[in-house]
Amino acid sequence: MNRYALWQYLIIAVALLLGALYTLPNFYGESPAIQISPLRISASTDTALLQRVEDTLKQANLEMNGIFLEEGSIKVRFADTDLQMKAKDLLESVLGNEYIIALNLLPNSPQWLTNLGALPMYLGLDLRGGVHFMLAVDMEGALEKSLDRYSIDIRSTLREKKIPYTGIEKQAKKLILKFRDLESRSRAETELKSNFADFALSTENIDNRYHLIAEIKPEVQTRMQDSAVMQNITTLRNRVNELGVAEPIIQKAGADRVIVQLPGVQDTAKAKDILGRTATLEVRMVDDEHDLDAALRGKIPIGTELHQERGGSPILVKKQVLLTGERITDAQPGFDKDNQPAVHVSLDNNGSRIFKQLTRENVGRRMAILLIEKNAAEVVTAPVIREEIGGGRVQISGRMTSLEARDVALLLRAGALAAPMDIIEERTVGPSLGADNITRGFNSTLYGFVAVAIFIIAYYTAFGVISVIALGLNLLLLVGLLSILQATLTLPGMAALALTVGMAIDANVLINERIRDELRAGASPQLAIQSGYERAFGTILDSNITTLIAGIALFAFGSGPVKGFAVVLCLGIITSVFTAIFVSRGMVNFMYGSRRKLDNVPIGIIWIPQNNSINGKPKYLSKNEIAESTDDDEPKRGEQTKENIKPDVVSQTSDKIEDESLVDNLPKTETTANKARIKRKSTGAKKTKKQ
Repeated sequence: MNRYALWQYLIIAVALLLGALYTLPNFYGESPAIQISPLRISASTDTALLQRVEDTLKQANLEMNGIFLEEGSIKVRFADTDLQMKAKDLLESVLGNEYIIALNLLPNSPQWLTNLGALPMYLGLDLRGGVHFMLAVDMEGALEKSLDRYSIDIRSTLREKKIPYTGIEKQAKKLILKFRDLESRSRAETELKSNFADFALSTENIDNRYHLIAEIKPEVQTRMQDSAVMQNITTLRNRVNELGVAEPIIQKAGADRVIVQLPGVQDTAKAKDILGRTATLEVRMVDDEHDLDAALRGKIPIGTELHQERGGSPILVKKQVLLTGERITDAQPGFDKDNQPAVHVSLDNNGSRIFKQLTRENVGRRMAILLIEKNAAEVVTAPVIREEIGGGRVQISGRMTSLEARDVALLLRAGALAAPMDIIEERTVGPSLGADNITRGFNSTLYGFVAVAIFIIAYYTAFGVISVIALGLNLLLLVGLLSILQATLTLPGMAALALTVGMAIDANVLINERIRDELRAGASPQLAIQSGYERAFGTILDSNITTLIAGIALFAFGSGPVKGFAVVLCLGIITSVFTAIFVSRGMVNFMYGSRRKLDNVPIGIIWIPQNNSINGKPKYLSKNEIAESTDDDEPKRGEQTKENIKPDVVSQTSDKIEDESLVDNLPKTETTANKARIKRKSTGAKKTKKQ
């Protein structure tokens, strides 16, 4: 009746084993560390740099707990923060400005656990410490960049349609197109209306000059501002995620604010460098007309810039930007036709059109492709244009390794910000404060668990112990599941853990009380256990489904800490149902299911209501008290003794009353008429019997 098959016990054993295995890394804690990452693509992190860092630290007698190369960065563990800070200062002086040396925290999990994929949960900023930024998007800057982009597109369109114009001037939120005659302006107006629907067009005449004013519509400005914020969020997330920084929180706050949280990063200045690291592409023409030697002596011609081509040779490049990285839709590393590392770039429609026209008009001339990173420009390659290039596919190659090609593609995909951003708030949460929050959250969960355990064991005895064990396994599986999913645990998540302790025990209480009800009704112990679990299942499922719906709604419509609370709550509901119904039933079946004769169920005192003959009110007696107050001839279950018969029952069953002395035992509150009525019926019953 109360037995599990072997496969059911195996499911429980495997679930608990995996839960324990993936929970284990969370108990090893974290150690202070430094993370060394290349600041520029030309710098690399390899085994040579790893050996250099290790030798430098050993010569300075700075003891390390481990050093390794991972995901394009070198990470070094230390025993305490003093060694961490000394190592940071030393390496900054040795390595120079080519690398970012940031303070970080790394888990202390053994390597065998890491190889199995058992990693600790991510901890939020309030538990782990880190840096917090509030950034404001410069909306004026976003409109400015949009006008620059529109200006380039309009110039290209007018050139293609062979519409003469004398210039394009940018003023505030509008562009002023200047023409010499009315016909040219009319043709331009018709063309802009069909191809540039975002502008509201108007005309004016000044000193025999015909102006066409293109102003961005208000609704388009609003859409552009929202788009700029969302693009900035995407760009920031791509930078942080793809560059291997700690688990970030990047979210919108208000109309033009963005919150960035980097748990585990303790150096605010280095965090700014990580956030600011990006690259964009610029296509310009090489200036072969002026003397390069004169430029090297300091006489740089107007309208040109002197740059270094990758490989060390200087080159003169015109300042006019013909194509920017904003036209890039994708960038992937690969190889060119000579099997050399290259980056394959895909352009959007306008970018394809511009690049096709650019290559068509400059066949035989050199074109420079510049990579702008950290406000520094580097000429990646400057090939000679052999023929017109169409199709929107551009190849960047020349003196780069496979790793550099991958990094260039990564940074180009991350893109540039759609609008400038200013840091208006920054703060650092120290690791000691995070550790204090962890301690408080752990203690609150522990104290709640102990209080619940004491009450449940005292009330349900042996079945209470089973319930407490199931509750502990519930927490074990919950933490293990959070670790497997690599969820981010915040302080509200710790609150959800404590709440799960109180909620999870409800299912066990329902089961235990259902078993008591069956025993109270006279069911055998084995049948009571089976019926208790089966009949409580529906109630448990209904109550937890309603809570789960609320948790899903919190996750869907909440943000930040609310989402963290909802995740822990929903996962806690799933694990509590599993442990309360399946795991606890397995323990009960293992302990009591094999007993052929089970005299009683150790589930505490079972109170059974009995009628009090003195005042007519129900009195609750335990089974032991009932057994002591009755003899061997005790009436069977369901029968009532004469002493416990109420007055209304006596009036309905007077034919069974043979002794008139019952009248004297009636409660004093009975009226005289009622007593007389009972006497008459009793006398009639006697006469009937004599006859």
